[in-house]
Amino acid sequence: MSLALIAGRGGLPARVAAAQDVPPLVCAYEGCAPDGLKADLTFRLETLGSLLAHLLGLGIREVCLCGAIDRPTLDPAKLDMRTAPLVPQFKAALAAGDNGALEVIKTIFEDHGLRVVGADELVPDLLADSGVLSRERPDDQMRRDAARGAAVLDGLASLDIGQACVIGREQVYGVETIGGTDHLLATLPEAVQGARAVLCKGPKTGQIREIDLPTIGPDTLRAAHAAGLAGVVVKVGGVMLLERDACVALADELGLVLWVREGDAG
Repeated sequence: MSLALIAGRGGLPARVAAAQDVPPLVCAYEGCAPDGLKADLTFRLETLGSLLAHLLGLGIREVCLCGAIDRPTLDPAKLDMRTAPLVPQFKAALAAGDNGALEVIKTIFEDHGLRVVGADELVPDLLADSGVLSRERPDDQMRRDAARGAAVLDGLASLDIGQACVIGREQVYGVETIGGTDHLLATLPEAVQGARAVLCKGPKTGQIREIDLPTIGPDTLRAAHAAGLAGVVVKVGGVMLLERDACVALADELGLVLWVREGDAG
């Protein structure tokens, strides 16, 4: 065994684990257990130093950080001796935006001799080819909205606050912030219902791809439909699509457009 999964909530860790010839060591963050995958051990921020030493002792050489983990708080009373020297880096990470925080975490693993590998590198087919995957096709207005969404995401990149937005009739109905895509979809204004709006999702400029590549799955499509949206548009090569066949079938069932967009191409 040479690979460990630093796992959070959701189905991505199980998808990555199932694709490996040798089962990886599954290290779940406390309170963020992955779906459909049993953890070999759990840890928290205050014990990360001990986890790193344990991984090296087992001969682990690569780690994949996958699944959702809420931004933690640091409890000094729970620090162990191996982790205490990392506190200055933790404080820098907790004070930074998403990209900045993840860059610090990536550096901590690499400083201990562990290669951080992205889920899409371990499971290349998580990244869907470009094109419209659903029976429903984007109309001219949706194409304009998708282009507007791409521009909004480019503009948000320097603010380091999110990877998604909702656009309808070229109006911005919401942008993703610390609550994530679920919160964005659950808090949209009522006016979105009649706008045939779309959820646009893609990586930020400077995205730490090995750790935080955007992901959608069936739950995303259900939430988009419940919010009254007409489609989900993701950037080709930049968003992982969990359960591709299930997503396509669900989009068709719900009458949603599911579009992996490359520039202005359909």
